[in-house]
Amino acid sequence: MKENHSLKMIGIQNTTGKVHYNLNPARLVEEALRRGEGVLTNTGALSVTTGKYTGRSPKDKFIVDTKDVHDKIAWGDVNVAISEDAYQSIKNKMFTYLADKELYVFQGFAGADKKYTRKFMVVNEFASQNLFIHQLLIRPTAEELESYGAADFTLVVAPGFTCDPAVDGTHSEAAIIVNFQEKIVLIAGSQYSGEIKKSVFSVMNYLMPVEENVLPMHCSANMDPETHETAIFFGLSGTGKTTLSADPARKLIGDDEHGWCDNGVFNFEGGCYAKCINLDPKNEPEIYSAIRFGSEVENVVIDPETRIPDYDDDSITENTRVGYPITYIDNAQIPGVGGVPKVVIFLTADAFGVLPPISRLDENAAMYHFVTGFTSKLAGTERGIKEPQPTFSTLFGEPFMPLNPSVYAEMLGERIRKYNTKVYLVNTGWTGGPYGVGSRMKLSYTRAMVTAALNGELEKAEYKHDDVFNVDVPQSCPGAPAEIMNPRDTWADKAAYDEAAAKLAKMFKDNFDKKYPDMPEEIKNAGPRA
Repeated sequence: MKENHSLKMIGIQNTTGKVHYNLNPARLVEEALRRGEGVLTNTGALSVTTGKYTGRSPKDKFIVDTKDVHDKIAWGDVNVAISEDAYQSIKNKMFTYLADKELYVFQGFAGADKKYTRKFMVVNEFASQNLFIHQLLIRPTAEELESYGAADFTLVVAPGFTCDPAVDGTHSEAAIIVNFQEKIVLIAGSQYSGEIKKSVFSVMNYLMPVEENVLPMHCSANMDPETHETAIFFGLSGTGKTTLSADPARKLIGDDEHGWCDNGVFNFEGGCYAKCINLDPKNEPEIYSAIRFGSEVENVVIDPETRIPDYDDDSITENTRVGYPITYIDNAQIPGVGGVPKVVIFLTADAFGVLPPISRLDENAAMYHFVTGFTSKLAGTERGIKEPQPTFSTLFGEPFMPLNPSVYAEMLGERIRKYNTKVYLVNTGWTGGPYGVGSRMKLSYTRAMVTAALNGELEKAEYKHDDVFNVDVPQSCPGAPAEIMNPRDTWADKAAYDEAAAKLAKMFKDNFDKKYPDMPEEIKNAGPRA
């Protein structure tokens, strides 16, 4: 068969005769239920638990050190090298493991702009994970499948196959290994579906700048339905990318991964992967209503009798998730293509509670905060994270960027200058005190501030310069109380605020001096003043 030939081309000699290609969501749900992989919720979504791994495992990610990428990858603590021999050994054992397994294969696309589309084939041991990636990537038409041909990249996902660190040279039983020369990604030992999605993203983050002069971005994007004015939202998991971009007054281009080309912005994906913890139908109606048949819910506690999800229950993990096709959002932009961004929003969840809720950045400050990528890693998004941890993630997506950060930073700076794009830093974290003392910024206030930034109202406000963080802070905003605009005013203990602000400013400076000693002085001087 033509389909089985696709597996043989990458070296999988499946002997079962049970290789299922491009099953529709209904069939995949049936397969998952038949195999005992999950249950249906009261709204028809497939609910699964992912075992030991309920978040990404960045320390288990490797890139094969081949000649063609050796001088291009930014090797280090994030992009960790593994030898070709170690890779081949693991691949051979994994493919032998899969030879007698029933398999599910999806052939899809990444990149909504046809000029930059890449073909990804995903081979899954679990039907539920094949459903996930079917809904998260761009789904081909019947005609596109007929002429699909060979994939540009193949992901092989086997949660049941575990590595032996002593033999395989991995850090644990799990491994995510990208081989750019063979155009294969191996995902072993983890059932957390986010590893599949982020592996596609990591591959695109290498291919787009190298082959297409496209800036890949860890961001969400939406646009005005009338003017097509486009905005993008950078931020790590838990900072509000998905929530803030799902605005009923705007068309959703995508919630997580995009490219910025000469014509504008395009979504890499065809679906969304939203956090479910404390999900509220009033605050996040678009996401709430998307959890229905065809969606895959991960690690949400389900009542065994009523099958009603408890979105407030974090007993499995705080990193509860749902994956669904973007067409489940009523105001989705199909295809996921927008114009040149007029506004860029950097989202940060400041656990110190000292950053302004919104501030305006000039070009140099924008470059500073882009390469700095300050936020707090929130509970559950990675293994071992139990409470918010301050972190600096280059480009608001360091774990997924294989190239030198300067490549991406220079591309963003060039585009901001060329299009006179406005840039704002938005704190969706704490106010009135640090984590454990203050409270999380109200979503309604953040929405009001973002809306004012997008419609130009914020440009009319009076601004005050924050001397510690070196940013311009609006003193008023429609829909948000004036007393929250300056964070020091929200703290009962002003001395405690001053101490916390000075501490964070020093963290900014120390991080920047360590990571970017050769950055131009005008960018270095645009950061906080310790």
